[in-house]
Amino acid sequence: MAFAEQQEHAVALLQPKVEEAYTTDGSLDIDGNPALKHCTGGWRACRSILGAEFCYCLAYYGIMYNLVTYLTTVLHQSNVAAAKNVSTWQATCFLTPLAGAVVADSYWGRACSWRLSQRFCRY
Repeated sequence: MAFAEQQEHAVALLQPKVEEAYTTDGSLDIDGNPALKHCTGGWRACRSILGAEFCYCLAYYGIMYNLVTYLTTVLHQSNVAAAKNVSTWQATCFLTPLAGAVVADSYWGRACSWRLSQRFCRY
């Protein structure tokens, strides 16, 4: 009996440490098991999101400020036509991510995110 009591006590002591390794918000990995905390989110994800956003803003505003000048001087368009083309370009820049989101959610979805998590999160 003493050995069985020691095992129960050891399991009770170890269990909170095991539970701390998993997320508590109900998120699951690809196999349907609770997700490990060290493989989800964190600063690694934040760095890539901020880096992508910085590059996006740099490219977008760099093109936007120079596009009217390019259209009027090099392509010899009127100011009205250049403004119309820049507005069309801006609308395209804002609407294509919506189309990409639909495609990503409908067709790529979980399989693509699973492959990325396997690449960056080694157990």
